[in-house]
This record gives sequence, C-alpha cells and structure tokens, in this order.
Amino acid sequence: MIFIQDPGIQPNTDGLPGLPEFRHMIGALLPFGLAVCVAVLILSAAAWALGSINGNAGYASKGKFGFLVALGAAILIGSSNALVRFFSAIQIG
Repeated sequence: MIFIQDPGIQPNTDGLPGLPEFRHMIGALLPFGLAVCVAVLILSAAAWALGSINGNAGYASKGKFGFLVALGAAILIGSSNALVRFFSAIQIG
C-alpha cells in the first residue's frame, strides 16, 4: 500500500524578486507562440494540398502531420492558463 505524504510546501508568490515581470514576459510571449502556430498551420496546409494535388504522398503526409501538430500546439498554448489553473486546484491525498 502506497501512502502519499504531504511535504508541507506551499507556493510562494513573493519569494523571488522579479516574479511579476516574469509573468508579464510570459504573457507577452503567448501571442507570439500562437502566431508561429498559425504560420506553421498555413504552410503545412499548403504542403498537404500541393502534395495531394501532385500525387506526392510523402509531402502530403508531412503536411498533414505538420498541420495536426500546429493545431495541437495552438490548442495547448491557447488553453495553457486554464490547464494550469485546473491542475493546480487538484488536491492529492
């Protein structure tokens, strides 16, 4: 039987200097991540379409894979704040 022990450590939001600036910087990086995902999504969709039109299964497959990866990354980046909020509220033990 495994018992999960509580180490008694709680998050400290004012323990390090510069934490508000770090949060501001991360918040500013989110739109850049989404913009990169949109660019990769467009390029991958174009590669998928051109590969399908020309009968090149390799390009079509890589374009489809890139499209799905970019779509998944955009979903994770867009929902990252909600995911962290959800999982940080889970009580273990």
